[in-house]
Amino acid sequence: MAKQSAHEGRKWLSAPGILFLVIVTQIPFVLTLYYSLRGWNLLRPDSDVFVGLRNFSRILSNREFYTVLANTVVLTLSVVVITLVLGMILALLLNRPFPGRGLVRTLLISPFLIMPVVTAVLWKNILLDPVFGLSAYVVSLLGLPAIDLIAQYPMQTIILIVSWQWTPFVMLILLAGLQSMPESILEAASLDGAGGLTMFRYMILPHLQRFIEIALLLETIFILNVFGVIFVTTSGGPGIATTNLPYQIFLEAFSRWNVGRASAYGVFAVILANILVLIFLRVIGSQSEQEA
Repeated sequence: MAKQSAHEGRKWLSAPGILFLVIVTQIPFVLTLYYSLRGWNLLRPDSDVFVGLRNFSRILSNREFYTVLANTVVLTLSVVVITLVLGMILALLLNRPFPGRGLVRTLLISPFLIMPVVTAVLWKNILLDPVFGLSAYVVSLLGLPAIDLIAQYPMQTIILIVSWQWTPFVMLILLAGLQSMPESILEAASLDGAGGLTMFRYMILPHLQRFIEIALLLETIFILNVFGVIFVTTSGGPGIATTNLPYQIFLEAFSRWNVGRASAYGVFAVILANILVLIFLRVIGSQSEQEA
């Protein structure tokens, strides 16, 4: 009886943590839903009235919304695919012993430790500046005309910058997965005549499935929220060529002061995040089932 009561008491120990999670995650989302149903514009205090789904219908009838949506999807998918490929290659290389491996690993991790705004300033002013940047110097050595990559290829440049920053994150998770794999299994497969590609496809990749899922899940959520790099490098332009959903929410809330419509955009961002995460997990799950 005493053990049962002690067990019942331990179940409540997690209650403060669960209550804290509900407060910091669900209450802001409920407030976002609430304001998305109102026409509140800070420039017109009398506009704070219930408007139902009008904010959503106006967003869906605006053609710019689909460009913003496409920008968000293109940026997210491109960065996730690029970082997964590069992170896998770097993790496989770092999983092998070689002199200076610790130093190389530290240097490869360092881009992820830099703040996004600092990363954007570094790339915009030091590396990609068409007059004083490192890229301009290299191009001049080759005798080629200077290229303003941010102006001519804005979305590709943002994908490059964000991929540079997030590749170490994927690399670290995959490297942890590789180091949890017993060496004896790979040695036995090698003695049986299995080649490198065969071991990667049928042994390493299935072992890393959970680690890939975790990396893609977390990375997708964070990449959907990219804001600082876009704000510093292109400010969403030219036009809306690099405007994603977080930057559009910023424009609605702090440029047009339309809290209701910004909240509606926030609801669309949550829906898009859930759809992309489910697609990634379905793709990975179907591939593992086929291999099994």
